[in-house]
Amino acid sequence: MKLPRPPDWLIYLGVVAALAVLAVFVGEHTEAPPAPRPPRADAGAPLAPASLFDPAILVTAPTTSGGAGTAFSVSDSGVWLTARHVVDGCARSVIVTAPGRGVAAQVRLTPGRETAILITQGGAPALPIAPMGPLHRGKRAFHPGFPQSRAGAVASELLARNRLFVRGWGFRTEPVLAWAEVGRTSGLRGSLAGISGAPALDSAGRVVGVTLAESPRRRRLYTTTPSSLRAALAAASVTPQTAARGEVFGRDNYDRLADSLRHDLRITQVVCLAR
Repeated sequence: MKLPRPPDWLIYLGVVAALAVLAVFVGEHTEAPPAPRPPRADAGAPLAPASLFDPAILVTAPTTSGGAGTAFSVSDSGVWLTARHVVDGCARSVIVTAPGRGVAAQVRLTPGRETAILITQGGAPALPIAPMGPLHRGKRAFHPGFPQSRAGAVASELLARNRLFVRGWGFRTEPVLAWAEVGRTSGLRGSLAGISGAPALDSAGRVVGVTLAESPRRRRLYTTTPSSLRAALAAASVTPQTAARGEVFGRDNYDRLADSLRHDLRITQVVCLAR
């Protein structure tokens, strides 16, 4: 017995109904790709001048000799900058020139600043200093040094102005810049202890500040302001050189360029000896 053929409109209606069911039930389980991360709303906005109302950051500096940090050359004749707490109270400070080798450094604390000047016989090519100018949120910086007493580097973005309160050898305060960490050397985890004194470099490889402290939980770094950097150079009787040299720093190559600066001893480790 041959069944009657259904009318064409009924066939078309069934096809449409089937497509509607597929669209509803299959489409609900299809995940769209995630939206791209939007830029920060304040990126590119200029920083306001330093103020007593800037957020306060408290740092406890070590009060016993012994330890290590980072230093960088600001004069070919043997003048270096580092963070004050790296060498404050040291019996002897040594600029490391090779594994197990170093040269003695004379320490001069920068009056009223969280930086220190190191003087050695002989030096390395000086890093250029960034010219003075307005600061904008989102500006990139790169911090090559010796975190955890080994070669490493961190990339960051400028967030805001803060005030740093240092408790240890006395009690001091200084305006600083706060930077959000956005990258670091592969395999480098945990604290960045030992990066204190490292230069903060702009994309042209010029120094915009001295790295003073970190906040591991918030993944932030704190550096001197450009005016504090200039004051430290003036105390060392160093005339800033602003000419940029070498490759442009970026997120894809900053680790390699940091290795080159360490190889040339333009950035090196400073060791604080107890005796």
